[in-house]
Amino acid sequence: QVQLVESGGGLVQTGGSLRLSCAASGRTFSWYAMGWFRQAPGKEREFVAGISWRSSTYYAESVKGRFTISRDNAKNTVYLQMNSLKPADTAVYYCAADSRKYRPVVPTVPHEYDYWGQGTQVTVSS
Repeated sequence: QVQLVESGGGLVQTGGSLRLSCAASGRTFSWYAMGWFRQAPGKEREFVAGISWRSSTYYAESVKGRFTISRDNAKNTVYLQMNSLKPADTAVYYCAADSRKYRPVVPTVPHEYDYWGQGTQVTVSS
């Protein structure tokens, strides 16, 4: 069983920055692909960024060049650095883990992930 706990959300003005963190339990964190998703009111959950066990990174087109995903396996933590934030980035952000060992690709759809955090709210004011 893996537990994921997100932190770092909050209220920020347009153009500002936030860094989200996701702390994972368990000793096999380094095996997992990790993803960040977000869900705005009335919308489906969407892929934002993902990182493979080898630290290959993938991004949604809407956040490329503004968001950066990274991982620290020694701390069992994955990060999402968000810069140049826009009101359209307002959503609840979720961390997710794909526990299939050493997958070569990062899934970009929610049903491919086994474990989810509780979410953290990000609000960008105009």
